[in-house]
Amino acid sequence: MAHGTTINTAATANRTSDFDIERSIVSHRRWLTMMVGLSCVSAAVVIGSLRFGAESISYTDVVDIFLRWLHNGSAWMESAEPNFMILMYVRLPRIVLAFMVGGCLATVGVGLQALLRNPLADPYVLGISSGAALGAALAMLIGAGTTIIAISSLPVFAFIGGLLSIGIVYRIAVSYGHLPVHTLLLAGVVLNSVFSALIMFITSIMDPNRSFGMMSWLMGTLLAPDYPALGALALYVGVGTAVLASQSSALNILTLGEESARSLGVEVERLKKIIFVTAALLTGAVVSVSGLIGFVGMVIPHAVRLFVGPDHRLLLPASALVGGMFLVIADALARTLLAPSEIPVGVVTALAGGPIFLYLLTRRKGGFAS
Repeated sequence: MAHGTTINTAATANRTSDFDIERSIVSHRRWLTMMVGLSCVSAAVVIGSLRFGAESISYTDVVDIFLRWLHNGSAWMESAEPNFMILMYVRLPRIVLAFMVGGCLATVGVGLQALLRNPLADPYVLGISSGAALGAALAMLIGAGTTIIAISSLPVFAFIGGLLSIGIVYRIAVSYGHLPVHTLLLAGVVLNSVFSALIMFITSIMDPNRSFGMMSWLMGTLLAPDYPALGALALYVGVGTAVLASQSSALNILTLGEESARSLGVEVERLKKIIFVTAALLTGAVVSVSGLIGFVGMVIPHAVRLFVGPDHRLLLPASALVGGMFLVIADALARTLLAPSEIPVGVVTALAGGPIFLYLLTRRKGGFAS
């Protein structure tokens, strides 16, 4: 009789879990509506930001330049006016870079928050970004950043550094059986301190001219890349985000808890490894080109979750779009507030995200929700 009661209880628990999952799943129509709406807003933000910078270019000139480029192609590029060169070779690549970096950091934040069931999880807070920065700094020290293979070598070194950092966090999680928020934050603070000290040491032994560029990069700086470098970054970002998106259903189930997820057929340990490795890959790729940009991966997923709900099939791509928009806007502010001088975009995101982080921390009482 007791055995039958146990079976009935387990079946009831599974039905309850299934019901909770179904309630959080968005319909196909709502998914399509939200994604089309966010895509249109993203396009408007990207186009709108083309005007802003040290050299103001009116929207009329922007449209005229693109129309003439489409009509005349490369023949016109040889005798192109300065505004064309600024728009096509400086501003547009930088805006695309900002969008990719912001979307990438937000996507990683979604994955880590789902895996750790903690809205404060973020590649910057957990020390993953500083680990990736340490890897990239070592690559620059040995000259990888100045070689012909710099496009591929810097993200690889940064990936190794990020993987080392997230591996330490994972070992802490295994040791405690679970990861309380204060342990999580303490681990991130310690890792950031250690890795920052190592980065400062590397900077101190560099040539002064190179060390100045390193300090600027560490504050979070978006510099206009050439299009081949942008394509290489897009490859890293595309592969990583596709892997995370493929795990969205498993992440939905994982929010119920590890035991419930296992009972519903999720290979939790395999999922952890996939998310951790992918988070290190994506963080390493973006840190290698943008430096340390904080709080995007924590603030954006939390804000988007409030509006679109917890279904990761929508939350992941929606956070990517909103994160991209957020960093494009932050970079536009960084370029224009003190023009012709620039503020490091990492400063802008820290000023925006820091107070929100403190607000979430003071309201945090345990569990996944505030």
